[in-house]
Amino acid sequence: MTSFTSSHTAVARRASDVEERVAELLARMNLDQKIGQMTQPERMNVTPDEVKRYHIGSVLSGGGSCPGDNRPADWVAMNDAYWAASMEEDEGHLAIPILYGVDAIHGNANVLGATVFPHNIGLGAAGDPELIERIGRVTAREVLATGVDWTFAPTLAVARDVRWGRTYESYSEDPGVVSRYAGRIVRGLQGGGGSGGVEGGSEGRLDAEIGHGAGLPALGPEGVVACAKHWVGDGGTRDGVDQGNAVMDEEELRRVHIAPYVSALEAGALTVMVSLSSWNGEKCHAHRYLIQDVLKGEMGFRGFVVSDWNGVDPLAEDYGEAVAMAVNAGIDMVMVPETWKAFIAALRERVERGDVPVERIDDAVGRILRVKFACGLFERGRPWGRRGANGSSFGSQAHREVAREAVRKSLVLLKNEGGVLPLDKGGRILVTGRGADDRGRLCGGFTVEWQGVVGNDRIEGGTSVWEGIKAVVPGAVLGGVGGVGEGQSVGGPQDMGEEEGDFDAAVVVIGERPYAEGLGDIREAGPVRPGTNQLPAGPGVLEPYGDTLQLAVLHPGDLRTIRVLRERGIPVVVVLVSGRPLVVDDELAASAAFVAAWLPGSEGGGVADVLFGDYDFEGRLPMGWPGGWGRVLFPRGFGLHLLGSEV
Repeated sequence: MTSFTSSHTAVARRASDVEERVAELLARMNLDQKIGQMTQPERMNVTPDEVKRYHIGSVLSGGGSCPGDNRPADWVAMNDAYWAASMEEDEGHLAIPILYGVDAIHGNANVLGATVFPHNIGLGAAGDPELIERIGRVTAREVLATGVDWTFAPTLAVARDVRWGRTYESYSEDPGVVSRYAGRIVRGLQGGGGSGGVEGGSEGRLDAEIGHGAGLPALGPEGVVACAKHWVGDGGTRDGVDQGNAVMDEEELRRVHIAPYVSALEAGALTVMVSLSSWNGEKCHAHRYLIQDVLKGEMGFRGFVVSDWNGVDPLAEDYGEAVAMAVNAGIDMVMVPETWKAFIAALRERVERGDVPVERIDDAVGRILRVKFACGLFERGRPWGRRGANGSSFGSQAHREVAREAVRKSLVLLKNEGGVLPLDKGGRILVTGRGADDRGRLCGGFTVEWQGVVGNDRIEGGTSVWEGIKAVVPGAVLGGVGGVGEGQSVGGPQDMGEEEGDFDAAVVVIGERPYAEGLGDIREAGPVRPGTNQLPAGPGVLEPYGDTLQLAVLHPGDLRTIRVLRERGIPVVVVLVSGRPLVVDDELAASAAFVAAWLPGSEGGGVADVLFGDYDFEGRLPMGWPGGWGRVLFPRGFGLHLLGSEV
């Protein structure tokens, strides 16, 4: 058995080796090469030739941005071309491998045929940290299958206002829950342990020993680089406005919003992304105290900090000044999807003027190189030859079984009047509602496209709720309900039987359409930049989802469908698909049973598993559920068993 002392010595030796390699490479680099490493364009705006010419350190894919036919082989080929360009060494260029980043936030869901997991809010309801780590491992394998090295996950936001359009990216309104998950998802993604310490940590504890003080951890053989985001307070903005202002004192910021990062850093998170929001009016992208003093200093973070999408732009009217503010605040790599050449020129000018110290540039580049060495990027070789590239496990049944388990555990039973659940597999069951046979709605945003997709065509593999029910219930019928407009299901009105009581029960799948980020906000309408999937600067500039949390106002057809069926004497089991709790007083009152399914992902069959009693309901609300008139309808932690008692 290896002793603690010898193991610790080996870690220290590896850390020392990495630092020597970083120092040696850094000493050979000129200013252009250093600034190139700090630059991250989007794939549609940079060629492999430009990656070499400008010494680019990283390329990313925005939501919906994909090569070729969006198959793993297309991704591997693209990454291989970028990698080859970055590794062409000559008199003016050093061989430093590119680090490619994607938003694999609930599986590698940008790619066709991927296993799509429930969004974080559903995983928070599941209450199973061990499951979270397994999801991280599966996600890492499916990312590696595309030749990619880095995912912009996990999101560690503590959502405090469900009007926020990114609520579904938060595990819970409770920082303790998010903290317990943070370390496990990082370990799953990166495939190894961290720096030790107590799992979850205590809220607000910030000791120098908890971070990466002893050196960055190496990735496991099936690991990808994780990115804890968004630093910090993104879930606490006033009125839940995306990119808005988090107004609170420092004690609350630390206790609620910084706490989950303690666990993530203990687990070895290699990168951190800065929030587009502000803290007490000061943009996080320019917040030296939060980035340089707290994260890197007090918490001992030795990986690198990356900006969010065009996050530098709103810092100042003069672009050069904005660039200097961000870099001096401690941002190491700057995400500049389109204007990356302007960024390079601006940063070079500011360094030459003395506005940005060379020491700050060396620190930033040293951190980027440290991560590239620590994750084995120099040794992994070209993407087409890497372990797992084009792997057959991508979208495999084994991976989908993990996702189906996550669906089952995430479902929260809010009502079961008269014990209508579990349903009888031998009964005649009507399945209807806008979401009944729609895998896209189940997956939500950040799936194939930035804002998600509707329908089944682009969610390959998996099952809708209807497909899951059809597989186990011979008497199930997919139908529409005539005369209810928006509430009609697929295919329009169909024969519901000769008699009103012909069906033993109806499963009605209702809820929100897919959305992401500011387009999911609930607030008064604001301006939107048309024809682009790129976030304009500033809070509240994207058209919101609506101005109320009342589902009956947002989607009145859902309630009409439920009431039509109830009037026909058919017990109604409602399955709500949503990225957050909604005000559903009327829908709840008109139903016999009501299930919060969140955004379950590609494996809708997991809903059928529980509705028909193969598994009991285990999920509990990760945040309080609002009712009308501002009251709390169900508290956080509420959830029923099939027998009617609380979980």
